[in-house]
Amino acid sequence: VMTIHLKLKLFSLLCILNTLNSYSIEPVYHEQFRRLFSRLRALRPSDRPSFKTELNLLFDQLISENSSSSFTNENIRQEEVCALLVHASRLVPHSQEHLVIKLCQLIHQLLNQLQVIVDEQTLDTLVSYCTRALRTCSLWTHAEILLALSSLVYGNGPRCQQYLPELLGQNGILLNYSDSCQTDIELCRSAVHCMANLCLGVPGHSYFEEPHKQICYTIFMQTLQSPKPPGVEEISFCTLLQSALKGMQYFLNGEKWRASPDQDLGCLLAVLKKFMFYGLPGINVEMPRVLYPAPLPQYETIPAAKTDPAQDMPVQRKTPSKKRRSRGKGKKVRAEGGKGGQDEGDDEELRSGGGVGETRGEGPAGHPRLSAHLAPPLQPGVRTQFCPQWKKSSSDSDFSDPEGGMQSKLRLYHARVRQGALHCFLAVVKCVEKKVLYGYWSSFIPNAPGIGSPPSLTLLNIALKDPSPKARAGSLQVLSALLEGSRQFLSVAEDTGAPRQAFTPFSATLAASIRELHRCLLLALLAESSSQTLTQVIKCFAHLVSNAPYNRLKPGLLIPLWKQIRPYVRHRDVNVRVSSLTLLGALVSAQAPLPEVRLFLQQPGSAHGPPASGGSTPQGPHPPGWRHPGHGEPAVPGSGTEGTPEAPCWLLQLCVALVTQPREEPHSDSDAASSGSLEPSPVRLEALQVLAHLVKGYFPLAQACLLELGQLSARCLREQDPSVQLHGAKLLEELGTGIIQQYRTDASPSDAATAVPMCQVVQFWSEVLTGPLIGALQNEQHLTLQTSACDTLSSVLPQAFSQLPDKTQVLCITVLLGLTYSENSLVKAAAVRALGVYILFPCLREDVMFVADTANAILTALDDRSPNVRAKAAWSLGNLTDTLIVNMEAVGLDFQEDISDMLLLKMLLSATQASADKDRVKSNAVRALGNLLHFLQPAHLSKPAFALPLQHAMRALTDTVRGDATMKVRWNACYALGNAFRNPGLPLGAASWSEEAYSALSSAVTSCRNFKVRIKSAAALSVPASRERYGDTRQFAEVWSTLARALEHSGDTEDFLEYRYCTSLRSQLCHALLHLMTLCLSRDLPALAASLGSQSAPALRGFLVSYLGDGTLTPRHVVGDEDVAGQTETGNGLEVLGRALSRLKELEAEAVADGASALDTVRGFLEDVAKSCEDLKASDGLDARLAHSSSSPTLP
Repeated sequence: VMTIHLKLKLFSLLCILNTLNSYSIEPVYHEQFRRLFSRLRALRPSDRPSFKTELNLLFDQLISENSSSSFTNENIRQEEVCALLVHASRLVPHSQEHLVIKLCQLIHQLLNQLQVIVDEQTLDTLVSYCTRALRTCSLWTHAEILLALSSLVYGNGPRCQQYLPELLGQNGILLNYSDSCQTDIELCRSAVHCMANLCLGVPGHSYFEEPHKQICYTIFMQTLQSPKPPGVEEISFCTLLQSALKGMQYFLNGEKWRASPDQDLGCLLAVLKKFMFYGLPGINVEMPRVLYPAPLPQYETIPAAKTDPAQDMPVQRKTPSKKRRSRGKGKKVRAEGGKGGQDEGDDEELRSGGGVGETRGEGPAGHPRLSAHLAPPLQPGVRTQFCPQWKKSSSDSDFSDPEGGMQSKLRLYHARVRQGALHCFLAVVKCVEKKVLYGYWSSFIPNAPGIGSPPSLTLLNIALKDPSPKARAGSLQVLSALLEGSRQFLSVAEDTGAPRQAFTPFSATLAASIRELHRCLLLALLAESSSQTLTQVIKCFAHLVSNAPYNRLKPGLLIPLWKQIRPYVRHRDVNVRVSSLTLLGALVSAQAPLPEVRLFLQQPGSAHGPPASGGSTPQGPHPPGWRHPGHGEPAVPGSGTEGTPEAPCWLLQLCVALVTQPREEPHSDSDAASSGSLEPSPVRLEALQVLAHLVKGYFPLAQACLLELGQLSARCLREQDPSVQLHGAKLLEELGTGIIQQYRTDASPSDAATAVPMCQVVQFWSEVLTGPLIGALQNEQHLTLQTSACDTLSSVLPQAFSQLPDKTQVLCITVLLGLTYSENSLVKAAAVRALGVYILFPCLREDVMFVADTANAILTALDDRSPNVRAKAAWSLGNLTDTLIVNMEAVGLDFQEDISDMLLLKMLLSATQASADKDRVKSNAVRALGNLLHFLQPAHLSKPAFALPLQHAMRALTDTVRGDATMKVRWNACYALGNAFRNPGLPLGAASWSEEAYSALSSAVTSCRNFKVRIKSAAALSVPASRERYGDTRQFAEVWSTLARALEHSGDTEDFLEYRYCTSLRSQLCHALLHLMTLCLSRDLPALAASLGSQSAPALRGFLVSYLGDGTLTPRHVVGDEDVAGQTETGNGLEVLGRALSRLKELEAEAVADGASALDTVRGFLEDVAKSCEDLKASDGLDARLAHSSSSPTLP
């Protein structure tokens, strides 16, 4: 009975406590704060001793309550804190220095604990109070005052402009206390810390004026470059360095780096490199004061490391090592669970001795757990050592308790300095131009492993050897930032050729750097035990793979990476899994398709692989820290059975399993969920991205699973998560694009032979278009999904679209036409672009109703306010007018008569108006104008409604050719004029705009800096097929002289890159000159003879002989890399020369006395050209016969 009674009492007590805890405690703290504030507000300034005593007690109580975390920003309002501090500042005169100290402590604690953002009035009041206190109070109070001031100005620098002269001006407070001559290290640290908080502002927007900006930079640099004063404790000096590094980081975040005599990048990088290694055991860096841009690292003096006597006691090291390893596991679990912030991580480093005792990558016996086949290649004679001996230091028991605690604390402060230097270096990378930093790569990235000499100190040394996980992660973040966007710089690297003995080119040096990066990062991948740092290693690898030119490097770099990264896809930590998939995506998208990657993707093998080394990887047949395939997961080639050639790619199967198969074991990371749930959303999204990259780069390996991938995309589109739906649509788009690439007209025979069968393509799109894709197109709640669905619909193979059911075709067209009137600009742009693709389909382009509906939708979008919509509409209008030209040539007059005159006029007016828009719109608008002017028939041109629009259209093209638009726009304008000249119905030569058109093309062919534009303008000048279309004699002579002058000066250019088009330009100019000779009249001969009889005649003769001696030259060869077939006549140059000579013979009867002389000059010039060509061919034939006879065997 007594026991039951006690249990009932205990149960009642628990119920009461539970009821009390159910009430919010926030009102209690809020009421307590208000009560203290009311007592403080009731006080009035007085000289009575009781006033000082009561005020002192109130300050003590507020400080103690704040230190016990009773007050939080959730139960205390910011307005109340600001009012309390302002009223307290009015109660404390500067003469009461003890109360001033208490007030400053209260300001610092309240602002930091509650994260209060003070209003402008409170800021002015308190900053003024602190600055006056610094002027009037004794020196022993200044450290606390500066601490309060630093809390006030934190993030409020832009609102403290009026105080900058007093703080940073001549004889300013902060300037005096932060001077290098300052003996009080605490005052110096407080001043530098306050100055650092002043520099904090909005990234990319500096508010400092030039004098104050330079003062801050100079103070930070002087602090970092000054040696430690004698008699100063190392920990105090470390806090000063941390403040200076933080201030430099805030300063660099303010704006882009601007080099000046007072701001030398080499000095800054030398200082940062020194402190990146500050306090590392065994490394004493004697860094030069300046780093210079150089392809090789500068000399660095690294004294030999002293032998640690503790390393000679392995017996005493065993037990503590295990103890620290268990702490490391506990820390990892907390980090993966999303708990613990910056302070908790620092405390953990302090408890574990700064991480010195971590056994990263070791097995139970202390040896690296690394298989021989996974080991990266090392140089001969180098012993594999993942954990340096200084990392395996003795336990704290080797010291006395005070000494061991001080050593751990010192290691922690040294690690914070290194972290600050790395964060500052990261700010440098972000604010300095990439091309400037490339010169300093050799100082931070190794180019060869150190053998027989001390290795250079680089970021990789920190990533491999620093005992602090945060420092290792910081070095990897800096390395990732350096590698990001470095593709153009790294593209110079090459080592595929034979090694040079005399010298090492820069390309080989850069290639060696890439190989060394691979080697060191592989070591870091194997040795790392911290999940957060491991994530950074993999991300850094992803940046390297995305930017390195593996097609110019010797194979063998990616296979070891493949083998080692595969197990991490099953890692316990979700961030590691996501970053591993990101790296796999980078591997399959880097210069795809790479033979090395293709080979490994085709090889059978387990998709799970052996577990990677690390403290978080338990041993056993199925370690719980690593995922193993579930029962429903598809079999992977090589996982117990030999893979067959028809087996799907293992990476494809792995990604499909990650997207669709549930996880059977419980989560151990932050995405905890019940057993049997799907992978976390980031993992599934990254797996879908890897699939998209795989399909894009290696479609032949994925086409065997085309229907299955279509079903996977449909499953994703049916889910509720918009991100999963979006990635499913992206995968569909890549699948459609891959099919189109196989069926393109210029595909290689091998690609065409292995293309997906047409019946399977039709089945694929039939299933897709009857699935959830149409629903995604109509989903107005997710506009990005609608946009992606439109892009997916535009990737349908044209041949397959024609075999789809009629209702499916009508559904696609109807949905797209409707979406062109969407209110969202992205959806509208995607729909208009899709219509621009459909208008080229052979089964749709002859449908007059579809052409008309598409034209009306495009013209409406061309007037949209969004530049993106107008750009897509102009591109679609260009495609539509291309269709008009194709139909005009294929169908004939019937199609031209079916097109409404009003519709043609609207298109002409809209295209003319769009040609005055931005360059993105203009480039396709002029293309459309050229097609429309080519399409118009005499029936259209004879109508008065077309007269003025025709003039405006031609003027728009000539203005664009003469204007300052981009070269692509001017190229299209020249092409459009040549296209318009092909219309025999245009009054070319007689209309007023003819002279302007010829003048614009003549100006472009002689003065444009871009040779492609010159080529296209010369091609346009050679289009007219009759003499009348060149105008009168003066106009014809101007065109001839322009072409001759352009040919004579065809090698004049300031851009060396344009020389690659020089031959094509000369060929096109020669073709144009010969074309004019075939059309000339007798009255044109004097002008031709004048140019051919001048000093330029030998140069012109040489160019023509060279052109004619090269054999046949079609227009497709003339323009280099641009395809403009049909722009000029087909046929070789000799045929054109023959027609020119025939034309001159016809003019003999018409020539009068003066004309006969000119005719003889022109004919003699051409006959000399023809004779030189014959001699050249005969010489070439003789050389060929001699070469053949010399290579024939001599008969006995």
